[in-house]
Amino acid sequence: MANYESLRLEKGMYGAPGKSFTRVLEELDPSEHYAGTPLAGLDAYQRQLKRFDIRVSGADSDRLEKFFQTGDSTALFPEYVSRAVRQGMEQANLLPSLVATTTNISSMDYRTITSNPGEEEKSLRPVAEGAQIPQTVVKTQDHLVQLHKRGRMLVASYEALRFQKLDLFTVTLRQIGAYIARSQLSDAVEVLLNGDDGKTPAQTVAAAGAKPVYGDLVNLWGSLAPYRMNTLVASTAATKDILSIAEFRDAAAGLNFQGTGRLVTPLGANLLHVPELAAGKIIGLDSACALEMVQAGGVATDYDRLIDRQLERASISVIAGFAKIFEGAVSVLSYAG
Repeated sequence: MANYESLRLEKGMYGAPGKSFTRVLEELDPSEHYAGTPLAGLDAYQRQLKRFDIRVSGADSDRLEKFFQTGDSTALFPEYVSRAVRQGMEQANLLPSLVATTTNISSMDYRTITSNPGEEEKSLRPVAEGAQIPQTVVKTQDHLVQLHKRGRMLVASYEALRFQKLDLFTVTLRQIGAYIARSQLSDAVEVLLNGDDGKTPAQTVAAAGAKPVYGDLVNLWGSLAPYRMNTLVASTAATKDILSIAEFRDAAAGLNFQGTGRLVTPLGANLLHVPELAAGKIIGLDSACALEMVQAGGVATDYDRLIDRQLERASISVIAGFAKIFEGAVSVLSYAG
């Protein structure tokens, strides 16, 4: 049995190359050793919170100063901040509905692969005996994926926060995570519209009038063939325009939206409300093969400052970028708006 109560914690555990703080703890105190015990289901970090009796959520959550009762417990604070920010990112995150795959890298330079098959390559015709099998060309991009650092700076003194409940402070940190998630979503939408090099815009379908009608969405659906339009991305105004189309105002769709707040699924596609998208555009895509997310690590906190209680200048950031995989898997419906 691993002795989680005797582990020596220090800030150097945050600097292990390619490893998170929790990963380092898990290597020292593996969770599988606790199977069948009252601690089963807790990861190595949660066991450390239990060790120092730190409650980070609920009505009985502790004050922030509880983290700084000993040198060992102080080392847990940056990971608490990172986890709370990640929770906020996950709660506000629409990227799983857009991204086909996520690539984690350990450098700032990354070239993705792409494929842009023509009509002949998309149709698998019978191959005569001795004839050459049609090819699908997959190549490395001639440019690097642009990675953006998104984050926030904590602006508050330790003296101002030390007596605050951790549950309340967690709400603030989650909101920071929500801001980061929305910024990353804007980056993803920009790549869908203009390509990861900013020079290869998605194919455009022009609407018949100033407002989209059912036939326009059908044309958008058809422009993606043979890809499957399973996701629509629309701004606030465009979402309202879609919800106002007569074909999507049937009793069942209206009851679902009014009762649950879940948007209708036009032509079977998942409708995502993205306020940052420009008005007059609706993006249709096959989320299974359109977009790749590239991450250079996870949530990064200025652990030195956090451990030293210098919260007023502690940064929280994430580095990520996006790249198109199949060019034809994205199409844009454009209208006057």
